[in-house]
Amino acid sequence: MKIGLQVIRFDWPGSPENIGDKLGEIATTADEAGFYSLWVMDHYFEMGGVFGGAEAPMLEGYSAISYCAALTKRIKIGLLVTGNIYRHPGLLVKNVTTLDVLSGGRSYFGIGTGWYEQEARGLGVPFPPLKERFVRLEETLQIAHQMWKGDRTPYEGKYYHLSEPINSPQPLSRPHPPILIGGSGEKKTLRLVAKYADACNLYFGATPKEFNERHHEIYRDKVKILTGKLEVLKRHCKDIGRPYEDIEKTVLGTIRIAPGEMGPDDVVSLCRELNGIGFDHVIFNMPNVHEIETIEIIGREVIPEVDDLA
Repeated sequence: MKIGLQVIRFDWPGSPENIGDKLGEIATTADEAGFYSLWVMDHYFEMGGVFGGAEAPMLEGYSAISYCAALTKRIKIGLLVTGNIYRHPGLLVKNVTTLDVLSGGRSYFGIGTGWYEQEARGLGVPFPPLKERFVRLEETLQIAHQMWKGDRTPYEGKYYHLSEPINSPQPLSRPHPPILIGGSGEKKTLRLVAKYADACNLYFGATPKEFNERHHEIYRDKVKILTGKLEVLKRHCKDIGRPYEDIEKTVLGTIRIAPGEMGPDDVVSLCRELNGIGFDHVIFNMPNVHEIETIEIIGREVIPEVDDLA
């Protein structure tokens, strides 16, 4: 089973002066510890609640993950997930291609509709209704497939128009960086996964005490919830004639390794449970990720225990 790490906040002790050094330490430690993937969010404002609110430190995603790519050698990298509304599709494909080329073919292309209205409107980015955001997302997925095929035919969509979609150089990943769509919507999101993506990303909840009951409830009911979502994805695949097995099943959630919360054995058990549901790639974010020992513990006591899980 593959283990990934997502960095979701930058307000650790010493921030903002030490953000660069600490993020670099997190990235290199995860790389050396055997993590399969490393991710940052695509936000411009931090989220609310336990995350500290819009004014808490937040880095631009592609700049941050490119920095991590330059410091690492093996680990896969990406944004979990890109907000489609923040960048024009043609330029976004170039962003991801550049990341893939400079990292030696290690990038994912994580993407979703975008949902954080406050940051969009706060920075003057158009925030269309959800129905339109889904149409725009599908057009972006079509453009990515076309550009990564080397097809320079003009693209004419409802919202996007590209007269000459040249993409040179092409990615080193073959046939292209894996496209991962985040979200669990059964009618639209999982249908787009089946039609266009190489991976899905679902949510298993959160265990830290400071998270609200909604996150804890998802964690308690994760087997039922996630099994149902994968069944929906399987039906969408069947409807379009695509092998369900072709799609990488990834799952994201929040844990904390600390006395009185979770230990390495608990994390191993969680991984085995998620693998039993059907996931082959679990991605953790941890509020105490700046305590580098937590990354080392997973590398030393979790990854070897779940490495043989399919």
